[in-house]
Amino acid sequence: MIRLANVEKSYDSGAGKTWVLRRISLDIHEGDFVTIMGPSGAGKSTLMSIVGMLDGDWRGEYYFADRAVHKLDNRHRVELHKQYIGFVFQQYHLLDNLTVAENLDLPLSYRDIRKSERQALVADTLDRFQIVGKKALYPSQLSGGQQQLVAVARAIIGKPKLLLADEPTGSLHSSQGKMIMDLLKKLNDEGTTIIQVTHNDTWAAYGNRVIQLADGWIVDGQARTGAA
Repeated sequence: MIRLANVEKSYDSGAGKTWVLRRISLDIHEGDFVTIMGPSGAGKSTLMSIVGMLDGDWRGEYYFADRAVHKLDNRHRVELHKQYIGFVFQQYHLLDNLTVAENLDLPLSYRDIRKSERQALVADTLDRFQIVGKKALYPSQLSGGQQQLVAVARAIIGKPKLLLADEPTGSLHSSQGKMIMDLLKKLNDEGTTIIQVTHNDTWAAYGNRVIQLADGWIVDGQARTGAA
């Protein structure tokens, strides 16, 4: 599903180049549940942004479902992202001028889905995440944990082929975190490919593979056969 070959990213600084990612070569197959781990500054979020087609300023080759992403212009990358990828950001990225229900409807509006079907999907998702009572509220009226739940719900509502989750449980207490991870595992069992960033070994154990980053390099990428 995904193949990265010698992907690199750097910034120009007064002392020369500052490297964020170095020679990242990686294959992720459809149906994988991959965890990316590593210390702060290792390049985890940058790698997620590249895979999610939100960052086009890098070198190397990236193939997504046999499409050469590195050869696409920004417009076509955005279209590919909207069609196939769900993204849970560390900072939520909810739209402040939209209600919870409207935020959930947003990714569906990019697709050819009837309004009645979209409304049914939103209602079902609100119920699944136990946030029906929050549907008319705006993000500023929610706690950090509630905003995180809405962000996860928005990412999965369109049943993406690939779900990218950057610290998806970071603002949640343990029971909410387990609920989200159980949901991600169920989605993966149903065929969704998932890549998550986490510092939590318990959440990492939900996947089948862990990739360790350090200073922009892949330093380990073992398979993991057990799951929680």
